[in-house]
Amino acid sequence: MSVAVPTNKAEELRAAGKAAGYRAKRRFIIISLVPILLLFGVFAFLPIAWSLGLSVFKYDPLGSNAVFVGAQNYIRMLQDAVFLKSLWVTFKFVIITVAVNIVITLLIASAIHRVRIPWLKNLFRTLFFLPTIAPLAGTAIVWSTMFNYNNGLFNILLAKLHMAPIQWLSDPQYALYSVIVMTLWADIGYNIVLFIAGLDSIPDMYYEAAILEGASPWHIFFHITLPLLRRTLLFVSVTTVVSYFQAFPQFQIMTKGEPFNETRVLALHIYDQAFSNSNMGYASAMATVFLVIILLVTLLQLRWGRTQWEH
Repeated sequence: MSVAVPTNKAEELRAAGKAAGYRAKRRFIIISLVPILLLFGVFAFLPIAWSLGLSVFKYDPLGSNAVFVGAQNYIRMLQDAVFLKSLWVTFKFVIITVAVNIVITLLIASAIHRVRIPWLKNLFRTLFFLPTIAPLAGTAIVWSTMFNYNNGLFNILLAKLHMAPIQWLSDPQYALYSVIVMTLWADIGYNIVLFIAGLDSIPDMYYEAAILEGASPWHIFFHITLPLLRRTLLFVSVTTVVSYFQAFPQFQIMTKGEPFNETRVLALHIYDQAFSNSNMGYASAMATVFLVIILLVTLLQLRWGRTQWEH
């Protein structure tokens, strides 16, 4: 003979069960996040805090002590012509490379998206993504060989066309653009894959309706594809800008900031000050300013993205 449980008691038991389940889920989430937060703390937040502290000291890692100098390192940056030049080169590199990257990758992704044969579409996607697998340092070495003045591939091609050879990496007119070409070749695969994923998520009914209305391909691209691709475009632009602001290996290997500091980006200048000149305090101050610049640019991009969504 079963005993009926009062309604209030049953509700209390269900509430207690839900509360216990909630506490178990919360414990699981906390336990799962602790290792990740520890990794971030040790390898991200702690170095940033350490760099902020060093930025107000004159510190030589080979010396015996650190001298507190306050804001002198930051004031010095305003009088450092090389720092100001590296800041200009960094912004020039980022603006040109990001703009060209997004235009090229969006066009290539749109072309691949139109391919209706699945295996052929996957083949194109794989071929464009392959260069991103190679280590950037190795890619920079290969391209340095191709840009070589005496026996590089590009000057060999110019000789075949009866044209004068070019100092690709030592001429101020060409050096930065040569590094930009190498960077684009090594990096566009990521954004192509992201744009293809974004294009695949757009329902075909929008295109079908536009075609029935007699819309031209350009009208479809600018009034359907781009508006529906805003989120992907924002993600791609933010990650690409952050990545290119931190560009370092290709400049260190291909040009070392030369000629005449025309390829000296800020990341390379910070590295040289810290490890070549053993001026860790000044390098930390520049790194702090660099962090603030990247943060502000990223926040401006995100704010612009939210404004576009609201419209």
